[in-house]
Amino acid sequence: MRNHAIRGRRRYLNVVNIGALIIVVLTTAPLYWMATASFKGTGEISADPPTLFPHHPTTGNYADAFGGNSLGRYFLNSVLVSVVSTVVVLALAFFAGYALARLPMRGRGPIMVSLLMISVFPCIAVVTPLYLLERSAGMLNSYQGLIVPYVAFNLPFSIWILRNYLLGVPRALEEAATVDGASPLRTVVSVILPLARPGLFTAGVFTFTATWAEFLMALTFNSEDAFRTVPVGMALFTSQYTVPYGTIFAGAMAATVPIAILVLVFRRSVISGMTSGAVKG
Repeated sequence: MRNHAIRGRRRYLNVVNIGALIIVVLTTAPLYWMATASFKGTGEISADPPTLFPHHPTTGNYADAFGGNSLGRYFLNSVLVSVVSTVVVLALAFFAGYALARLPMRGRGPIMVSLLMISVFPCIAVVTPLYLLERSAGMLNSYQGLIVPYVAFNLPFSIWILRNYLLGVPRALEEAATVDGASPLRTVVSVILPLARPGLFTAGVFTFTATWAEFLMALTFNSEDAFRTVPVGMALFTSQYTVPYGTIFAGAMAATVPIAILVLVFRRSVISGMTSGAVKG
């Protein structure tokens, strides 16, 4: 009986391992193809059958992407918009999340439900009125024309994450700081803020990723090349007669690197923040 149970458990583990391996292969195969194709020439990219490795590696695709197609400028625009949006979202979300987690207020439940509903609201439904508002305010073809809506769309989910995380911070720490004579603001900044770093990292990674990859509003609000971000700039790499696949793969690979580094560096904090948000509140 015991041997039968052991064999059954081994079969179960084998199935789980095979399933996990299949998921890993399906996830990494497109990334591998993008990475190798970015170093291939035009003829090798379209070769039949396709090659697993570039036979004649070249960095010409990267030179064309950053030189002839202004990808470097698009990168600077994306970094500026994403970083500023993320910093503003985290600053506002931290204090709002703290207020929802600690301060007595009526309608806390409806507020949290409203935040969750807003966070999943499709931006395509409001992009036209937003365009009209930004045109009236003279914010088209500018950095603030993207930063303001990015903050508005990413703030509700960040508040949700930080509120749930702050629920797990012991109140005794705040009470001890108050006994020591710290003001409410000093308590929040000096005691709560350092403890909220995993939640901040989680909200920050989600916000930065969302703003970095956003396409619709960036395409609609900024038509001048000087203010285009990476997704829009790469979409315009194609010409009327040709599609430079190598250049597109090189640009996509370069655009993936910042997100990959961000996730790898803060993966433990993100997991901690998501876990706390899942069990608290």
